[in-house]
Amino acid sequence: MQHLPVLVDATSIPPNRGGVARYISGLLAGLQETGSTVDVVVKRADLAWLRALAPEHRYHQAPGWTARRPARLVWEQTGLPALLRRVGATTLHSPHYTFPVIRASRTVVTLHDATFFSDPAAHARTKVAFFRTWTRLARRFARATVAPSAATVGELDRLAGTARRPTAVAHLGVDAAVFHAPSSAEVTAFRHAHGLGDGDDWIAFLGTVEPRKRIPELIAAHRALGDADVPPLLVAGGLGWDDTAVRELRTAGDRPGAPLRYLGYLPLEELRAFLGGARVVVYPSTAEGFGLPVLEAMACRADVLTTRRLAIPEVGGDAVTYTDPDAGPIRADLAALLADDPDGPARTARRDRAAARAAGFTWAACARVHLGVYATGVAA
Repeated sequence: MQHLPVLVDATSIPPNRGGVARYISGLLAGLQETGSTVDVVVKRADLAWLRALAPEHRYHQAPGWTARRPARLVWEQTGLPALLRRVGATTLHSPHYTFPVIRASRTVVTLHDATFFSDPAAHARTKVAFFRTWTRLARRFARATVAPSAATVGELDRLAGTARRPTAVAHLGVDAAVFHAPSSAEVTAFRHAHGLGDGDDWIAFLGTVEPRKRIPELIAAHRALGDADVPPLLVAGGLGWDDTAVRELRTAGDRPGAPLRYLGYLPLEELRAFLGGARVVVYPSTAEGFGLPVLEAMACRADVLTTRRLAIPEVGGDAVTYTDPDAGPIRADLAALLADDPDGPARTARRDRAAARAAGFTWAACARVHLGVYATGVAA
């Protein structure tokens, strides 16, 4: 192993370990796979988890009060630069927009999407102002920036002002140990755990419930199919800030036998059965910086219905089915997929293409891009 003079700030991992947590943990595992180790600062609650996933790195525990987001942002500007000096790192990687301004010339910043500029209505007003500000600061002052897709870079270049230098594209990876075709026993266990009968099908959505994910349109499309034989729609993920969708899902609850069910957060070990065992995985998002749920579903050999918006075609290629993010097109395209024989050649071919394409997205490949960025000179 080669230890690099790099400090990765992992203190932005959220309590549910979704979103940016998948990126940070995957990147650290990928760096280790390539034979590289770094210093990592992490909150106490995440230390054992990250160390178990990527044990070769050198870990440092952040102060306990960084568990509160405002306090963490203060520590980022004060304590993080001091830690950078103590560990002897010449490069800081800030993996979620914000970074210590006084160490900008030593910092690599990851910008995950451009929807705060291109689709501000999809976010709370305070978040739009916050992330627009930090995105512009990173592009102007950071030593380098990284984004997960060429589509995101294009949107940033178009909407977020002049960048100090070109933003590197590092496609995210998928953990093949977690996301792969489930066994029949795993699918059966999922059915039993969630009150589904033997042989019952379901339609799956996985992701945070927010306006750009178009959950109300998906629910309306599913309801419009109006057939008793249509599988139930199971929604998993966090309740975000789409008030219409949140009301519908809370009203539906999680009642076995109902046409719409909200499962909440699922344990990581259940996700491959949820995705790979579904008749169709639907992800009708209008804007994605990358589209990790699409990739994870593909890796589980799912039949995926999604959109051509922004980065998703970079992930899905010709291995998924595309629709428009409105109720009518979703209903029509979902009906067409449901009409296919579940074990027939057309559906089998789609699922095979999905798994084969997903295999090309690895965390080691993502890490190699980051290694190149880390090596692009160190400011004095």
